[in-house]
Amino acid sequence: MDAHARVQTCVDQFDMGLKVIDLEEDTATSELAAQALGVKVGQIAKSLLFRAGEEYVLVVAAGDVRIKSNRLKAVTGEKAKMASFAEVEEVTGYPVGGVCPFALANPVRILLDKSLGQYDVVYTAAGTAHSALPITLDQLAIITGGEIVNLT
Repeated sequence: MDAHARVQTCVDQFDMGLKVIDLEEDTATSELAAQALGVKVGQIAKSLLFRAGEEYVLVVAAGDVRIKSNRLKAVTGEKAKMASFAEVEEVTGYPVGGVCPFALANPVRILLDKSLGQYDVVYTAAGTAHSALPITLDQLAIITGGEIVNLT
């Protein structure tokens, strides 16, 4: 099953009417995705994989914010460092630029930054650098089982 189908199959289980959008434009960065979708950079829900001690944690935040390392450490209890491109693909099952925060290859702790809540709808990557999924923060919390925290 390709990444698009994996993401769509996952969201279909929740019966929320969510649909993956395929785009011809590159959506690998928050800026490119916002341009392709005609939305603000902050509406792009970037998914960043960190290694905190022996565990991985996936942080999902608005595309225009920076994660504060001291706040991430306070939540995880460990100093966290950004995962390598190879780790991202191995752990999530998605390439950098296309990381969807659910239907992951391996279970990881999900942290949803409260910065996403300032928008009615945000757009996550949907498994590729040419896809997006419009979703609300509440829907993201339900689908990912993620914790809403303040990391910015």
